[in-house]
Amino acid sequence: MTGSMMIARTAVAWIGFPAMVSATAQHQAPPPPDPKDTEVWAPEPARVAPGSPAAAPSDAIVLFGGQDLREWVSTASPGQPASWTVKDGVFTVRAGSGNIQTRRLFTDYQIHLEWRVPASATGSGQGKGNSGLFLASTGIDSGYEIQILDCADNRTYANGQAASIYKQHIPLANACAAAGEWQTYDVLWTAPRFASDGALLSPAYVTALHNGVLVQHHVALQGESVYAGKPSYRQHGAAPIKLQDHGDPVSFRNIWVRPIATAASLTRPGQAARPTSP
Repeated sequence: MTGSMMIARTAVAWIGFPAMVSATAQHQAPPPPDPKDTEVWAPEPARVAPGSPAAAPSDAIVLFGGQDLREWVSTASPGQPASWTVKDGVFTVRAGSGNIQTRRLFTDYQIHLEWRVPASATGSGQGKGNSGLFLASTGIDSGYEIQILDCADNRTYANGQAASIYKQHIPLANACAAAGEWQTYDVLWTAPRFASDGALLSPAYVTALHNGVLVQHHVALQGESVYAGKPSYRQHGAAPIKLQDHGDPVSFRNIWVRPIATAASLTRPGQAARPTSP
């Protein structure tokens, strides 16, 4: 091979080299993502001091703290004070006086409630320690009910036992304590939404724990609780929470509620995803 031919071939090789480098660069992996790109720093959740077995969280509305029923009114006589019996930090159904409901109205919320059927309770089925927690009261005897009943050793229809969404959703477990023992309900309530013409936009949802056991897991309600027939919806807005007088001396204590704000209401436009300096 002559010197001129070698020079020519070398020149061709060098001419092609930049193209090879360019093609290799085009196939290089992109740089790894920066973890900071997915850090959200604002808005920050509000600080809430957690409660204890005897105290509510710092942002809760206390509906009964052991002293009086100032947060409750009679449903039988609208606007009149609730007339159930208050004694020793507990209040008890006064049979025949009617249901009671909160003075305040609520939409979506978390509620904690403690209840007790007396150890001396007699009867069977629906006749032993019967009451109810109505998550939204739409009338004297109407609304959406979680059943309160002694079911530790007392059989009844499954969709009417303690922790059922009455006549709609059977609880996932029977977590009843014995009559005479205090029991807890911790419930998340999402109210139904309606269009201006009354059409249902989204149903009510309930998640509930009975004595710390999950018994209702984000169940969709078919409407208000009814004793006979099929449940259905009727338009309503924010509503009171109601407790039922079913004739049995069921007692209550330590009731509090935390209204739930939607994620949209917590968003403040214009805030940076993270501070400019950590």
